[in-house]
Amino acid sequence: MRKFVVVAATALVLAGCGTGSDQGGRALTVFAAASLTESFTALEKEFEAGHPGVDVRLNFAGSSALAQQLANDAAADVFASADIANMEKVEALLAAPAVVFATNKLTIVTPPGNPAKITGLADLGKEGVTTVVCAPQVPCGAASKKAADAAGVTLRPASEEQDVKAVLTKVRAGEADAGLVYVSDAKAAGDGVTAVGFPEADKAVNDYPIAVLKSAPQADLAREFVALVRGADGQAELARAGFSAP
Repeated sequence: MRKFVVVAATALVLAGCGTGSDQGGRALTVFAAASLTESFTALEKEFEAGHPGVDVRLNFAGSSALAQQLANDAAADVFASADIANMEKVEALLAAPAVVFATNKLTIVTPPGNPAKITGLADLGKEGVTTVVCAPQVPCGAASKKAADAAGVTLRPASEEQDVKAVLTKVRAGEADAGLVYVSDAKAAGDGVTAVGFPEADKAVNDYPIAVLKSAPQADLAREFVALVRGADGQAELARAGFSAP
């Protein structure tokens, strides 16, 4: 099995990113975990500005769903997962070992004002508290179980969603008293939710790996996009979105 490499942003070299050369109407397809929506959308614009004629096409979903799409021969150039486990599922499809470019951890979110008075993870296991989480095969679901086990809490979710944005949507709509999402998603929601941190989140930190696909139609552009994500501009954007460095 290939090893996943963690590289500090300061040691990275942007191989040709932002050259400004005309790329002739080429499309770059990036499969990315739903939690990367805000940060990768910003990086999409930056990449296209530096590569006239290139159209970055972002496909956001739960990492497990994206891995399945790739296993079913979906065409893509880059895959960015919210955990290593789902990247390993498509290891044979990678052009080179994946590299961890960011980390993320969970937080509790509630409707604005925290009407159920949630103070920590233990409250999510109480009778009468409606909780939503990600499905177990989704990285945020696996992290939720790990954190709950660390806290000795048994979660009885009202629903298990296929990606973290679906959990956030249900909480924002008032369909649940609380949900478990990433810190970055809570930050993106702004005043739409109230975030409640909990110490057990530190026991379930997710590493985010990224890789170029072996069958990438635009392999050169794919390598440049990965370089952008791993470089100073990409790391700054990820930090703004609430991610931590690898």
